[in-house]
Amino acid sequence: MATYAIGDIQGCYNSLQRLLELTQFDPAHDRLWLAGDLVNRGPDSLSVLRYIRQLGDSAITVLGNHDLHLLAVHLGGHTLKSKDTLQAIFDADDGEQLLLWLRQQPLLHCEQNWCMTHAGLPPQWSIEQAQQLAREVEHVLRGDDAASFLAAMYGNQPDCWQNDLEGIDRQRSIVNYLTRMRFIDAQGRLNLDAKEGVGKAPAGFAPWFSYPRQSAGTRLLFGHWAALEGRTDCQDVFALDTGCVWGGQLSALRLDDQQWFRVSAHPLHQRRPE
Repeated sequence: MATYAIGDIQGCYNSLQRLLELTQFDPAHDRLWLAGDLVNRGPDSLSVLRYIRQLGDSAITVLGNHDLHLLAVHLGGHTLKSKDTLQAIFDADDGEQLLLWLRQQPLLHCEQNWCMTHAGLPPQWSIEQAQQLAREVEHVLRGDDAASFLAAMYGNQPDCWQNDLEGIDRQRSIVNYLTRMRFIDAQGRLNLDAKEGVGKAPAGFAPWFSYPRQSAGTRLLFGHWAALEGRTDCQDVFALDTGCVWGGQLSALRLDDQQWFRVSAHPLHQRRPE
């Protein structure tokens, strides 16, 4: 039995299947951990959702910002953007079932000294605090107030975590840290505009994983940041997004021995970075 952690698929179903063939993934014995952003910008988000859902307990996925965007369009009154590739999900006969399944997925998964989120963990949070905060948002997403939450989810404020935040400000802050974070300052303040690599950090900001962490001792897995090209220079922090949808690679890390597996993006399914 092996466990493979895979970065942002973003609708690149062909690349996912080639990667699983390379790893010799067997759902009867092996497990997949998926770092979110299953959908959007790639050519076949519908097939990705169908495949991961049918794997059942053999796959664990956390929600990414593109997955939440899909739900925000579905329930929160938001509209598709010009570069979205999500319409096939809404048109599918099983679209409602897939979207309901997606709402049940967590924002964070921890197991055997590994912890996976889409964008990472702010260094000010312990694992226990992160788990509790993730559960707060998961409860809302799965409940009757999901539509009102998703309608108000977008926004860059508040940009710094405070334990006494309440209501939608608290929920939005949790979502932004777990699904959108890249650069922060020493107080944990988010810069959500900068999307480049480590060498282009805004003044006063640095990658979230460069600070001393309350979660030290737990190995962290995250996606979201394709510009890192899979590198963090940290022994216990693993960047899984290697930009498949932008013409890079789709990557899997075998947790058992930390061996990497990678396949190049299909040449017909490459998009230019925005």
